[in-house]
Amino acid sequence: MHTKTWLSVLTFVAVVSTQGYAQAVLNADGPGNTYELITSVLAPGGNPVENPECVHPEFGRHIAEVWDTDLSQYVFEFYSHVSPDNDRCINFDRQRVEIKTYDASPESLIGTVGETFIYTWRFKLPVGFQPSTHFTHIHQIKAVGGADADPIFTLTPRKSTPNKLELIHDNTTKVAVVNLSSFLGAWVECAETVHVASAGGSYSLTIKSVSDGAILLSYSNANIMTIRPDNDFIRPKWGIYRSLLAPSDLRDEAVRFNSFSITEQSSLPVQLASFTGAVVNNAVRLEWRTISEVNNYGFHVEKRSIGVIEWWRVENSFVAGHGTTNEPHSYSFVDSTASRGSWQYRLKQVDLDGSIHFTEPIRVDVVAEAEGEVAPMRFELHQNYPNPFNPTTTIRFTIPVGTGHVPSLLKVYDVLGKEVVTLVNEELKPGSYERVFDASAVPAGMQGLASGTYFSKLQSGSQVQIKKMLFVR
Repeated sequence: MHTKTWLSVLTFVAVVSTQGYAQAVLNADGPGNTYELITSVLAPGGNPVENPECVHPEFGRHIAEVWDTDLSQYVFEFYSHVSPDNDRCINFDRQRVEIKTYDASPESLIGTVGETFIYTWRFKLPVGFQPSTHFTHIHQIKAVGGADADPIFTLTPRKSTPNKLELIHDNTTKVAVVNLSSFLGAWVECAETVHVASAGGSYSLTIKSVSDGAILLSYSNANIMTIRPDNDFIRPKWGIYRSLLAPSDLRDEAVRFNSFSITEQSSLPVQLASFTGAVVNNAVRLEWRTISEVNNYGFHVEKRSIGVIEWWRVENSFVAGHGTTNEPHSYSFVDSTASRGSWQYRLKQVDLDGSIHFTEPIRVDVVAEAEGEVAPMRFELHQNYPNPFNPTTTIRFTIPVGTGHVPSLLKVYDVLGKEVVTLVNEELKPGSYERVFDASAVPAGMQGLASGTYFSKLQSGSQVQIKKMLFVR
């Protein structure tokens, strides 16, 4: 059976599930019935929208669906007014318009101990956005139950000199701080992974510019508290939640969000004793050992450069499993394509019925060795333009002087790793190149591409680079 990756697909709103994961995707689809749309995904039959309309009914709904010219699609716009908005007529020193999962949501959308969740979304703060000196949360991972139900993680713009965007852990510790200016007037995309544990949990957040893929914030911690011992579960929230203790700092705001995705990864049906990686003879050698296996067809190896959101399968990396066994088994794979730098690797385990599961990633730093040095990348795959596109985009790449004629292969893939088209398959001399990808002229047998995420992949010699692009009909 075919299984989607965790990347959000921008053309549908649904909850899907397999034995490998459960996923909910929420995207704006046009004006009207906005709260109903949000509810249908985050808490069917519940009330996942927190708003100030008890005190401000004349404005109407504080979340609308509007057309965004940058993305060429509808998005959600959240409105917060300095006066008279408050926090649901419950708290009057703050105001809130947020969407959430909670105890009325499907179990696959709330995080309990031992589970791993991936959250992805996009947001755009307006030019001139004014945060409070106290707090202006735009995203929370919130704890529920127990004596301390404060947020576990918050993403918070804060007034300072200059204004900052802070990632805060346990409501106190600023684990990442960057200038807010890079986030104003431009769409960014976020990828957040949380393994839920009171001790030994893991967390990562990467925020990238949608326009050029530049990394604006990156943080990860493989040993961090992600739920308190007496909390019942954790849940995500998005919107505007800000203090009114310094109202002169604030103005009426309209913040845009879209492309929400919540993915629960189930545990592996394979018990791993270890998974390690090391550089040997200018290549990365991965080794893993299983204690037991249930219906294990085998493993694919996936990798990504540190700070990059997307994972990519290493070519010819499949290693066959042992079906069902209670005996320990050892496996290994050598990746000879990793250039100098920092990489993450994970195993994509495949069941006999086609279901998939992922291990936690490990990090391998490829640096110079005494007897030689891993060759640096010999080429550069540039960001395509335009992106998003409809129906064409230009993919640019460069092969530097001094490399000679290099066998090069440029292909486009969909999010399931299925090849869409080959644009280059030849030896190229040093120079700058362009190839036009026309989504309306796909290979024979295809009925036209659906809107969504695609990848350009350039292999030049033994090196590989990948870029993401968004096709919007």
